[in-house]
Amino acid sequence: MIRRIDYRTAEGRRALEALRAELDAEQGIVSGGEAGDIQAQVRRILDDVRSRGDAAVCEYTALFDGARVRPDALRVPAEAIEAAYAAADPAFIETVTRIREAVRTFQRQILARPPDPLERNGRRLRLLYRPLARVGVYVPGGRAFYPSTVLMTAVPALSAGVPEVAVACPPTADGDVYPAVLAVCRVVGVEEVYRMGGVQAVAALAYGTETVRPVEKIVGPGNAYVQAAKKMVFGRVDIEGLAGPSEVVVLADASAEAALVAADMLSQAEHDPGSAILVTPDEALAEAVATELQAQVATLERATATREALERYSAIVVVADIDEAARVTNLIAPEHLEIQTADPEAVLHEIRCAGAVFLGRHTPVAVGDYVAGPSHTLPTGGTARWASGLTANDFLRSMSVTEYDAAALEADATDICRMAETEGLTAHARSVRKRLGGSQHA
Repeated sequence: MIRRIDYRTAEGRRALEALRAELDAEQGIVSGGEAGDIQAQVRRILDDVRSRGDAAVCEYTALFDGARVRPDALRVPAEAIEAAYAAADPAFIETVTRIREAVRTFQRQILARPPDPLERNGRRLRLLYRPLARVGVYVPGGRAFYPSTVLMTAVPALSAGVPEVAVACPPTADGDVYPAVLAVCRVVGVEEVYRMGGVQAVAALAYGTETVRPVEKIVGPGNAYVQAAKKMVFGRVDIEGLAGPSEVVVLADASAEAALVAADMLSQAEHDPGSAILVTPDEALAEAVATELQAQVATLERATATREALERYSAIVVVADIDEAARVTNLIAPEHLEIQTADPEAVLHEIRCAGAVFLGRHTPVAVGDYVAGPSHTLPTGGTARWASGLTANDFLRSMSVTEYDAAALEADATDICRMAETEGLTAHARSVRKRLGGSQHA
């Protein structure tokens, strides 16, 4: 059911490269390999919404979501949000409130703060942070709905001080947004929710319509069309990244419990599509996990899709030792990494490339998906080699502030003028000399 790769052999190393290539193909939207027909269709919808606004959004919503929404009903009224909150299971609201506090506490703890000014001989240099003014959050629908997306995107934005957060969510066939999504919006403090999804929602958030004011940044997962749309509007607005299928690497040694390793691999494989890879130097663990996967997958509600993910996108990789396990993990650069070893902290020191890391047998990825505090919006498709998970700091922009007195300008004038004139920018040099009474600085 799941392929086994012996990385200690040349054939095994080639097999892992082939798997990575297969995952890259599945993640084409991340690497730029999306099909031309997707690009053309996405561009057409973006341009149409930019040109015709609300009318185009509603037409595409009827076409793709099967929901008839009038332009004057695109925005969910405040009463509907309140009604969803009031009708929600009180236990669910309690859970959401606890998660909100956990996420808010962590995000505020890590929020960048201005360093002390650097003052040196008449020069005063500062770095200031300012939150973005307006952010759009895309909450996907379709096969399932994800109220946790609101918690993991909107709460970091609000923790950074963003004053306006607009949520877009595909409507159900009857034109409503999932009540659980609305209830979570109410708990976290989002007042602006729109009945729209897909490319048309990205276009509305990026360009604005008669009803939707444009945002400065769009965050959130979605299908290949949504990700292609985000890529195309980047530059008009910022985006947090391009999300592909979910993935986990479990780096484990003989101390790991096979049943837990298998359960954690299945928790990612069930995303449909999802990828789950075990990297271990222990042959016995590899065999035991393969057996556990076979037994556990049969008990899942999404057994068929999960089994396909195990067959197509997953593997058990046997390596020579823990050091090689760390090297292979860095090569894969997974979205999620679990370290289930006798000394997880020691292994962590060797890890350079992972979106989020979960240490020890008591820390499955699910705690990060839902309750821990760091956002579950993470880089996929190997982009953890250079990209990071979403944090409150992604909703801040920094600006340097420089202040010179006369003596400092006099001291630096020669160097400024020499560099400016070397580059042929004589007006730059003149702007300095004018302040110094026209004195010459070679």
